[in-house]
Amino acid sequence: MKIEYLISALLLFLLILSMDYYFTKRKYLKRLKNKNKKEKKKKNKKDSELIEVSYLVNKFNLNKEKLLTKKMLFIFSIINSLIITIVSMVIISINTYIILKFILGFILLFALIYSLYELLGRYLKRKGYGENGNKKD
Repeated sequence: MKIEYLISALLLFLLILSMDYYFTKRKYLKRLKNKNKKEKKKKNKKDSELIEVSYLVNKFNLNKEKLLTKKMLFIFSIINSLIITIVSMVIISINTYIILKFILGFILLFALIYSLYELLGRYLKRKGYGENGNKKD
């Protein structure tokens, strides 16, 4: 029972990771590269940003250009996949009323999002991803 649970969690994690990275983050990188090569004709169209990047830039005063690399986008995909996998596996393993599953799922979802991105932001700030590049700010 335990090994089947771990295998299904690992498969779910890998599936979500591949979908998140290849369908969202890589498209964003391609769009960003095309934007740098030539300016778009429509100026009224609002440029979409990744929510993870805007949160880290606003909360921790990090450099946006340093966060828009393949390495960092892959880290964002890993964190997102980990959050979704943990929440879904906890919800699946609990045998209770569905309303309690929803409540627990939302609480766990927001707690994981806040805690993991808080840890990542502090780590990046310490590693020198800040706006001015200094490790101590």
